[in-house]
Amino acid sequence: MPELSQRRRMLVLAICCMSLLIVSLDTTALNVALPAMQRDLDASTAGLQWTIDAYTLVLASLLMLAGSTADRIGRKRVFIAGLIVFTIGSALCSAAPNLDALIAFRMVQAVGGSMLNPVAMSIITNTFTDPRERARAIGVWGAVVGISMALGPLVGGLLVDSIGWRSIFWVNLPVGLAALLLTLRFVPESRAPKGRRPDPVGQVLVIALFGSLTYAIIEAPNAGFASVLPYGVVAAVALAGLLAYEPRRAEPLIDLRFFRSVPFSGATVIAISAFAALGGFLFLSTLYLQNVRGLDALHAGLWMLPMAVPTFLCAPLSGRLVGNRGPRLSLVIAGCAMTVSAVLFAAFEAETSNVTLFLGYLVFGIGFGFVNAPITNTAVSGMPRAQAGVAAAVASTSRQLGQTLGVAVIGAVLASGVVSSSYRETFVDAAVPGWWIIAGCGLAVLVLGAVTSGTWAHRTAERTADRLKSAEVREAAEVAAR
Repeated sequence: MPELSQRRRMLVLAICCMSLLIVSLDTTALNVALPAMQRDLDASTAGLQWTIDAYTLVLASLLMLAGSTADRIGRKRVFIAGLIVFTIGSALCSAAPNLDALIAFRMVQAVGGSMLNPVAMSIITNTFTDPRERARAIGVWGAVVGISMALGPLVGGLLVDSIGWRSIFWVNLPVGLAALLLTLRFVPESRAPKGRRPDPVGQVLVIALFGSLTYAIIEAPNAGFASVLPYGVVAAVALAGLLAYEPRRAEPLIDLRFFRSVPFSGATVIAISAFAALGGFLFLSTLYLQNVRGLDALHAGLWMLPMAVPTFLCAPLSGRLVGNRGPRLSLVIAGCAMTVSAVLFAAFEAETSNVTLFLGYLVFGIGFGFVNAPITNTAVSGMPRAQAGVAAAVASTSRQLGQTLGVAVIGAVLASGVVSSSYRETFVDAAVPGWWIIAGCGLAVLVLGAVTSGTWAHRTAERTADRLKSAEVREAAEVAAR
């Protein structure tokens, strides 16, 4: 990629952030619309879980393929394809006649979304080569998540109350079109010096692992353990297959050598934990505010502001902290805040008081605002720039997998405890195990953030980067010799 002026780099960052905005806005707005969709489409709790998890599941399954494909055939080309498919998928979702069609069209959306976030992060990584500039750019990237959390519930609530839940998908159309036109004009093409070959076996194993595991978790409360056991077995076999097959390939879909870096491995698990907490938090909060408190979608969205505003404000601050002092402080703050918030709900039933509910949302927003920048920066820092797309895709996959598991696990726990005949009376008690799971996720962020950001951990990252670069040099020499 040619060296760009400061103004052009900022423009590229803005275009990449637009893609993140439509993907994130879609998710947060959809959460507010869940009760309206439940009534209109006669959906069960499991059906609501699938409207979210069908999207995140496909996204998680295809992100690494999209990242490696972008490195091979061109990041701009894949990014443009993602914008087109995501925009078309959004239009289809708005016209879905029933729940099954909506879930199918959400999967179309996800195919496009898989080509956006990891590829955009790869473009940013190759545009901002200075470590401090890159950390700050990633902080801005994280702030967009806060913007989507602030705008999503409000825009979604307003649209649901005034037009209907289908209108939440219309927002993606003008933003997607504008991002497409700007990308064609201003984003330069870039690719890795040596593209990675496709890995169809690895891709099938990833889809089998994520799909069967999610299905087993979501359907267990309704179908029973015995019915979903075969899917658990498929997930275990797929995981064993990945661990056995991928190291044998010269260019695997998942380069397990990345995980020799303790910071990279830590960032992966932290991403899963943090986004599992987010997915569960939004799922429980939306159903509580509308189905238990009886708020309309707009007022439920307003109640989300105490969580969304701190996320927006803390994300760029976290990016600066990561750029100046490393990821540890941001991760410790994030872990503490997310844990405290969940404990407020689990141990003190924060939902039952306006003051504690406000405080719980506020503290969780602070925690989530601090967690995104160190995850992304740690995932891509130190890795060879030629593999930036793959490294960023692993981080993005971890986020989506975490959100998928969070909704699946916490939704399953809720479904097993709620009595349909007395939904409002049993909801708070039934949600308590889910809040404890979220607290455990926050504690994992805290502990792993402290443990995987020390001096010895950085040494493992340096050794891993040296090995990867040496392997690249050897592979390039072999290609030249042929």
